[in-house]
Amino acid sequence: MKAAWYVKNGAARYVLELGDLDKPAVGRGQVLVHIRAIGVNPSDTKARATTPLASGIRRVIPHQDGAGIIEAVGEGVPTSRIGERVWIYEALFSGGSGCAAEYIAVPSVNAVPLPGNISFEVGACLGVPALTAHRCVFADGPVDGQALLVTGGAGSVGVHAIQFAKHGGASVLTTVSSEKQAMIAKAAGADLIIDRNKDNQAVRMQTVAGGSSQRIIDRVVDVAFGANLETTMKVLKENGVIATYSSDSEPEPTLPFFSLLRLGVTIRFIFVYKMSAKAHQIAIEATTVGLTEGWLQTNIAATFPLSRIAEAP
Repeated sequence: MKAAWYVKNGAARYVLELGDLDKPAVGRGQVLVHIRAIGVNPSDTKARATTPLASGIRRVIPHQDGAGIIEAVGEGVPTSRIGERVWIYEALFSGGSGCAAEYIAVPSVNAVPLPGNISFEVGACLGVPALTAHRCVFADGPVDGQALLVTGGAGSVGVHAIQFAKHGGASVLTTVSSEKQAMIAKAAGADLIIDRNKDNQAVRMQTVAGGSSQRIIDRVVDVAFGANLETTMKVLKENGVIATYSSDSEPEPTLPFFSLLRLGVTIRFIFVYKMSAKAHQIAIEATTVGLTEGWLQTNIAATFPLSRIAEAP
């Protein structure tokens, strides 16, 4: 089979190799999937750039998420799964290789049925983004009637978070940094879109509530925890929740302990690979409902053939 891999860390254009490898054998409890599309996530690129290969590992076929058709099944898996269209999540984390290949063997549970009207390209973009988004929105219960702030509302997690929150009955405020991003967030269903490069974020949110000191946000889904904390503290209600999944620009933020304490804030760190099996299943079921009913949609920035994988962001 054709595959891409790396044997050392670095930028994609320097370390990714393309070539032929043996098609993987399908083990007990696994399915063999003929890959039709691959997703590229920040965790994929960070791992390739900085995470050393584990002892005894010669090469890494990257990328956690993908989509394709089940070609064979291992012992213990119903043969009725053969021919099934599926989307794959956490391929590498499940103990095998990644999706940057023509074929992959993964645990059956990691290959989720993909509705017939959903493209493989969309399916390949669901794993990390959709599961992370769902957990961020619902980890602390229903959101019906609440106001959620989704920072970075045009990002892959942000778009899905907006859609999950809206479907759950919340009003959604979101931040973006360009007109193009604003259009993406609007299409996802955001009620208020704030350009963080043009607007005073806190003032815009408080104006909506009719007062300059109003705390109107029940929960925050945050892509930049450290950078956004000052604004968050101005608008988050007492006993509010911050669900954060990234803090790249400030990886070691300073916390205003007593201010957080007095507000009774819950800070929830969402790392998709550490979600419980139950949380995974709930998120997968919700994703399937959203795809089937048509309200969960994905914004695909660009597509590349496997031969040009090093050009993908």
